[in-house]
Amino acid sequence: MRPFRFQKFDIQQNADVFRVGTDAVLLGALANVSEAKNVLEVGTGTGIISLMIAQRNPEAKILAIDINVEAVNISQTNFSNSPYSDRVKSQLQDFKNFETEEKFDLIISNPPYFEINSSEKDILARQKLELNFGDLIQKSSQLLSENGLFAVIIPVDSEKEFTQICSENNLFLQRKVSIKGIKTSVPKRVVLEYAFKESEIKAENFVIEKAPRVYSEEYLALTKDFHQFTKKPL
Repeated sequence: MRPFRFQKFDIQQNADVFRVGTDAVLLGALANVSEAKNVLEVGTGTGIISLMIAQRNPEAKILAIDINVEAVNISQTNFSNSPYSDRVKSQLQDFKNFETEEKFDLIISNPPYFEINSSEKDILARQKLELNFGDLIQKSSQLLSENGLFAVIIPVDSEKEFTQICSENNLFLQRKVSIKGIKTSVPKRVVLEYAFKESEIKAENFVIEKAPRVYSEEYLALTKDFHQFTKKPL
Protein backbone atom coordinates (compact mmCIF):
# COMPACT_ATOMS: atom_id res chain seq x y z
CA MET A 1 0.00 0.00 0.00
CA ARG A 2 1.33 3.41 -0.95
CA PRO A 3 2.45 5.75 1.84
CA PHE A 4 0.54 8.93 2.58
CA ARG A 5 2.88 11.89 2.22
CA PHE A 6 2.79 15.17 4.08
CA GLN A 7 5.37 17.93 3.72
CA LYS A 8 7.42 16.98 6.78
CA PHE A 9 6.67 13.28 7.27
CA ASP A 10 5.35 10.19 5.53
CA ILE A 11 2.75 7.75 6.81
CA GLN A 12 3.34 4.12 5.94
CA GLN A 13 0.08 2.18 5.65
CA ASN A 14 -1.01 -1.44 5.41
CA ALA A 15 -4.21 -3.42 5.01
CA ASP A 16 -4.41 -4.36 8.71
CA VAL A 17 -4.56 -0.78 10.00
CA PHE A 18 -7.23 1.84 9.29
CA ARG A 19 -5.90 4.08 6.54
CA VAL A 20 -5.38 7.84 6.71
CA GLY A 21 -8.70 9.61 6.24
CA THR A 22 -10.16 13.08 6.29
CA ASP A 23 -11.47 12.74 9.88
CA ALA A 24 -7.96 12.19 11.25
CA VAL A 25 -6.51 15.08 9.26
CA LEU A 26 -9.26 17.41 10.45
CA LEU A 27 -8.86 16.44 14.10
CA GLY A 28 -5.09 16.73 13.91
CA ALA A 29 -5.34 20.19 12.38
CA LEU A 30 -8.35 21.62 14.26
CA ALA A 31 -7.77 20.48 17.84
CA ASN A 32 -6.44 23.08 20.25
CA VAL A 33 -2.91 21.90 21.05
CA SER A 34 -1.29 25.19 22.09
CA GLU A 35 -1.15 24.32 25.82
CA ALA A 36 -0.61 20.59 25.39
CA LYS A 37 2.73 19.53 26.83
CA ASN A 38 1.75 15.97 27.73
CA VAL A 39 -0.55 14.33 25.18
CA LEU A 40 -2.30 10.96 24.98
CA GLU A 41 -3.80 9.72 21.72
CA VAL A 42 -6.26 6.87 22.12
CA GLY A 43 -6.46 4.54 19.11
CA THR A 44 -3.57 5.94 17.09
CA GLY A 45 -3.84 3.74 13.99
CA THR A 46 -1.10 4.91 11.62
CA GLY A 47 -0.07 7.69 14.02
CA ILE A 48 -1.01 10.61 11.78
CA ILE A 49 -2.84 12.62 14.46
CA SER A 50 0.06 12.35 16.90
CA LEU A 51 2.53 13.44 14.23
CA MET A 52 0.38 16.42 13.28
CA ILE A 53 0.25 17.48 16.94
CA ALA A 54 4.03 17.06 17.24
CA GLN A 55 4.49 19.31 14.21
CA ARG A 56 2.06 21.94 15.49
CA ASN A 57 3.43 22.06 19.06
CA PRO A 58 7.23 21.65 19.37
CA GLU A 59 6.93 21.24 23.16
CA ALA A 60 4.41 18.39 23.11
CA LYS A 61 5.41 14.92 24.25
CA ILE A 62 2.95 12.36 22.94
CA LEU A 63 2.06 8.81 23.93
CA ALA A 64 -0.01 7.06 21.27
CA ILE A 65 -1.77 3.85 22.29
CA ASP A 66 -3.67 1.22 20.35
CA ILE A 67 -5.10 -2.23 21.05
CA ASN A 68 -4.07 -3.45 17.58
CA VAL A 69 -0.47 -4.70 17.49
CA GLU A 70 -0.23 -3.95 13.76
CA ALA A 71 -1.22 -0.35 14.43
CA VAL A 72 1.39 -0.05 17.17
CA ASN A 73 4.08 -1.43 14.88
CA ILE A 74 3.29 0.78 11.91
CA SER A 75 2.75 3.93 13.98
CA GLN A 76 6.07 3.41 15.75
CA THR A 77 7.75 3.02 12.36
CA ASN A 78 6.15 6.28 11.25
CA PHE A 79 7.22 8.01 14.47
CA SER A 80 10.80 6.73 14.19
CA ASN A 81 11.07 7.95 10.61
CA SER A 82 9.71 11.41 11.44
CA PRO A 83 11.51 14.56 12.63
CA TYR A 84 9.67 14.16 15.96
CA SER A 85 10.93 10.70 16.94
CA ASP A 86 12.25 11.90 20.30
CA ARG A 87 8.81 13.20 21.38
CA VAL A 88 6.35 10.59 20.10
CA LYS A 89 6.07 6.93 21.05
CA SER A 90 3.57 4.14 20.46
CA GLN A 91 2.42 1.57 22.99
CA LEU A 92 0.28 -1.56 22.79
CA GLN A 93 -2.49 -0.90 25.29
CA ASP A 94 -6.17 -1.52 25.96
CA PHE A 95 -7.32 1.93 27.07
CA LYS A 96 -9.89 0.48 29.46
CA ASN A 97 -7.05 -1.10 31.47
CA PHE A 98 -4.53 1.74 31.09
CA GLU A 99 -2.94 2.69 34.41
CA THR A 100 -0.50 5.55 34.92
CA GLU A 101 0.36 8.18 37.50
CA GLU A 102 0.62 10.77 34.73
CA LYS A 103 -2.03 13.32 33.91
CA PHE A 104 -2.44 14.57 30.35
CA ASP A 105 -2.99 18.12 29.11
CA LEU A 106 -4.68 16.75 26.00
CA ILE A 107 -6.40 13.43 25.41
CA ILE A 108 -7.38 13.09 21.77
CA SER A 109 -9.18 10.37 19.83
CA ASN A 110 -10.83 9.58 16.53
CA PRO A 111 -12.87 6.82 18.18
CA PRO A 112 -14.86 3.88 16.82
CA TYR A 113 -18.46 5.03 16.39
CA PHE A 114 -20.35 2.29 14.54
CA GLU A 115 -22.46 -0.05 16.62
CA ILE A 116 -21.30 -3.67 16.55
CA ASN A 117 -22.36 -5.29 13.28
CA SER A 118 -21.46 -8.12 10.90
CA SER A 119 -18.92 -6.15 8.86
CA GLU A 120 -15.33 -7.39 9.14
CA LYS A 121 -13.77 -4.25 7.61
CA ASP A 122 -11.48 -2.38 10.05
CA ILE A 123 -13.54 -3.83 12.85
CA LEU A 124 -11.50 -2.50 15.80
CA ALA A 125 -11.10 0.98 14.33
CA ARG A 126 -14.70 1.41 13.18
CA GLN A 127 -16.97 -0.51 15.57
CA LYS A 128 -17.53 -0.07 19.33
CA LEU A 129 -16.21 -3.57 19.89
CA GLU A 130 -13.30 -2.91 22.26
CA LEU A 131 -13.99 0.72 23.17
CA ASN A 132 -17.38 2.40 23.42
CA PHE A 133 -18.10 6.05 24.18
CA GLY A 134 -18.70 5.40 27.87
CA ASP A 135 -15.40 3.59 28.34
CA LEU A 136 -13.49 6.27 26.42
CA ILE A 137 -15.02 9.17 28.34
CA GLN A 138 -14.85 7.63 31.81
CA LYS A 139 -11.18 6.70 31.49
CA SER A 140 -10.29 10.04 29.90
CA SER A 141 -11.88 11.89 32.83
CA GLN A 142 -9.57 9.96 35.18
CA LEU A 143 -6.40 10.74 33.20
CA LEU A 144 -7.02 14.36 32.19
CA SER A 145 -5.18 17.13 34.04
CA GLU A 146 -7.15 19.79 35.91
CA ASN A 147 -6.95 22.26 33.02
CA GLY A 148 -6.66 19.70 30.24
CA LEU A 149 -8.73 19.21 27.10
CA PHE A 150 -10.43 16.08 25.79
CA ALA A 151 -10.89 16.27 22.00
CA VAL A 152 -12.66 13.95 19.55
CA ILE A 153 -14.17 13.85 16.09
CA ILE A 154 -17.45 11.93 15.77
CA PRO A 155 -20.59 11.88 13.60
CA VAL A 156 -22.95 14.81 14.21
CA ASP A 157 -25.80 12.49 15.20
CA SER A 158 -23.67 11.06 18.04
CA GLU A 159 -22.96 14.45 19.60
CA LYS A 160 -25.91 14.54 22.00
CA GLU A 161 -25.16 11.09 23.43
CA PHE A 162 -21.45 11.82 23.69
CA THR A 163 -21.92 15.17 25.43
CA GLN A 164 -24.41 13.66 27.88
CA ILE A 165 -21.93 10.95 28.90
CA CYS A 166 -19.22 13.58 29.22
CA SER A 167 -21.38 15.68 31.56
CA GLU A 168 -21.99 12.61 33.71
CA ASN A 169 -18.20 12.43 34.07
CA ASN A 170 -17.82 16.16 34.86
CA LEU A 171 -16.54 17.04 31.41
CA PHE A 172 -18.22 20.04 29.79
CA LEU A 173 -18.30 21.11 26.18
CA GLN A 174 -15.98 24.04 25.43
CA ARG A 175 -15.78 24.10 21.64
CA LYS A 176 -17.73 22.60 18.78
CA VAL A 177 -16.68 22.63 15.11
CA SER A 178 -19.45 21.43 12.77
CA ILE A 179 -17.97 20.08 9.54
CA LYS A 180 -19.59 19.99 6.12
CA GLY A 181 -18.07 17.79 3.45
CA ILE A 182 -19.27 20.24 0.81
CA LYS A 183 -20.70 23.74 1.18
CA THR A 184 -24.23 22.80 0.12
CA SER A 185 -24.49 19.76 2.41
CA VAL A 186 -25.45 19.38 6.05
CA PRO A 187 -22.73 18.77 8.66
CA LYS A 188 -21.73 15.10 8.95
CA ARG A 189 -18.87 15.30 11.46
CA VAL A 190 -18.15 17.42 14.51
CA VAL A 191 -14.95 18.14 16.43
CA LEU A 192 -15.71 18.45 20.15
CA GLU A 193 -13.49 19.66 22.99
CA TYR A 194 -14.34 19.16 26.66
CA ALA A 195 -12.84 20.30 29.97
CA PHE A 196 -13.66 20.06 33.67
CA LYS A 197 -14.69 23.71 33.94
CA GLU A 198 -17.96 24.92 32.45
CA SER A 199 -17.72 27.86 30.06
CA GLU A 200 -19.52 29.43 27.15
CA ILE A 201 -19.40 27.06 24.17
CA LYS A 202 -17.45 28.32 21.20
CA ALA A 203 -19.35 27.16 18.09
CA GLU A 204 -17.67 27.13 14.69
CA ASN A 205 -18.51 25.91 11.19
CA PHE A 206 -16.07 24.41 8.73
CA VAL A 207 -16.41 23.47 5.06
CA ILE A 208 -14.02 21.04 3.37
CA GLU A 209 -15.05 21.56 -0.28
CA LYS A 210 -16.74 24.61 -1.80
CA ALA A 211 -17.65 22.51 -4.87
CA PRO A 212 -17.14 18.84 -5.77
CA ARG A 213 -13.40 18.11 -5.59
CA VAL A 214 -12.54 21.77 -5.06
CA TYR A 215 -11.18 22.53 -1.60
CA SER A 216 -12.48 25.52 0.32
CA GLU A 217 -10.12 28.35 1.19
CA GLU A 218 -10.50 27.51 4.88
CA TYR A 219 -9.46 23.89 4.33
CA LEU A 220 -6.44 24.97 2.27
CA ALA A 221 -5.44 27.46 4.98
CA LEU A 222 -5.92 24.89 7.76
CA THR A 223 -3.75 22.26 6.07
CA LYS A 224 -1.20 24.46 4.28
CA ASP A 225 1.62 23.28 6.55
CA PHE A 226 0.77 19.61 5.91
CA HIS A 227 -0.58 18.82 2.44
CA GLN A 228 1.66 18.80 -0.60
CA PHE A 229 -1.32 19.35 -2.89
CA THR A 230 -4.02 22.01 -3.11
CA LYS A 231 -6.75 20.63 -5.34
CA LYS A 232 -7.18 16.89 -5.16
CA PRO A 233 -9.13 15.68 -2.09
CA LEU A 234 -8.13 12.73 0.09
